Amino acid sequence: MQEIKTFRNKLLLCATLMCALATHTYAQTAATLTISGEVTTPLELKTQDLAAMKQISHKVKDRDGKEHEFKGVALIELLEKAGVTTGAKLRGENLAKYALITAADGYEVLYALAEIDPEFTDQVILLATEKDGQPLPAGEGPFRIVTPKDKKPARWIREVRSIKIAFAKN
Repeated sequence: MQEIKTFRNKLLLCATLMCALATHTYAQTAATLTISGEVTTPLELKTQDLAAMKQISHKVKDRDGKEHEFKGVALIELLEKAGVTTGAKLRGENLAKYALITAADGYEVLYALAEIDPEFTDQVILLATEKDGQPLPAGEGPFRIVTPKDKKPARWIREVRSIKIAFAKN
């Protein structure tokens, strides 16, 4: 009788772990990143969409003080795909445009477009989907901004859900 209870408990534990893993995997792939505002092509992207794009990585120290390798897509590539003003067109009034990035919990960070554009900076801001070869964990992903040259990781926003492009002088 004890063997049956032990087997049943192990089976229940396995089923619980499988459900938790399936829920985590679904949450990671079901989340959507929207890019809207002053764009020619509003986008709704899922993890699979980003996986099909050119991947880059940064080895940087995170808030925990440990070095991690983050992998994902250059933020500029996503903005260009959405038709955001970049490159030679980023001049005059267009220099008053910014990207407002919002997390699932409402936390927001702001980047001037010139901070993202390679014609103005050599820093490549990353929209990460992986950390140390694994999908970003719950509470951190499925999308996270990594700004490798910021002295503090305060703008390394976790659980990114939207990017809105707007004019500062509205």
